[in-house]
Amino acid sequence: MDPKPIATPAPTAIAVKILLATLLLVIVASFFAFGFHRYVTIDYFLAQQSAISTYYAVHPGRTAAAFILIYIFVAGLSLPGGLVLTVVAGNIFGLWWGTVLVSCASTVAATLAFLASRYFFCDIVQQHFGERLRFINEGMDKDGVFYLFSLRLLPVSPFLVINLVMGLTSMSTTNYILVSQVGMLIGAIVCVNAGTQIANIETLDDIVSPGLLGSLTLLAIFPFIAKRIVRGLKTRIEELRRPTGTHRGNR
Repeated sequence: MDPKPIATPAPTAIAVKILLATLLLVIVASFFAFGFHRYVTIDYFLAQQSAISTYYAVHPGRTAAAFILIYIFVAGLSLPGGLVLTVVAGNIFGLWWGTVLVSCASTVAATLAFLASRYFFCDIVQQHFGERLRFINEGMDKDGVFYLFSLRLLPVSPFLVINLVMGLTSMSTTNYILVSQVGMLIGAIVCVNAGTQIANIETLDDIVSPGLLGSLTLLAIFPFIAKRIVRGLKTRIEELRRPTGTHRGNR
């Protein structure tokens, strides 16, 4: 599927795009200039772990809302700290609630980038990621929504690039949201589960506890598991696409 033709924007539209692009650049620059990146590190979280846990016990709703907003901000702008926040979610909220919050926040962040690319920055994205757009279009023509699913499960490209380039394809927003959420869910569960073990580290002996070692092992082998899943699903889809006569002839 070819990228959508880009109409010549009106002067007002150009001004809006320049204003939005400038605002995003100022926000990203401020994030680093004022040292906010130091607050999305494991070291900072461990230092504040007790205070955060106490606040969550008293204000669970506010803590969850604040986490979602911070996650959307960090992930939506592809700022450093997304993985840290995913792991931290497991420690604060536990496996299931942590997974729910991360899944929802990451999907919202991806969708906002997708929509921004489609409706505001399509010309800029096409100019800077034209080669990747061609590559993704070829994958979409061949595998459809499963191609996005495989990109989410096996992040061979940065998520920001996937979000932006997908905005220039003909994929509907609904399909993008559903496929992205399902595709990112398994990885979120693995990372959140690793975060649940942070609370159990009180002594050096806890570092080699079965729970922590199991979580870290799962985190390490997840890319290989995901690759097997994608390969198996792709083989199954190709089999279903074959004409019935082909199946009979191979028997």
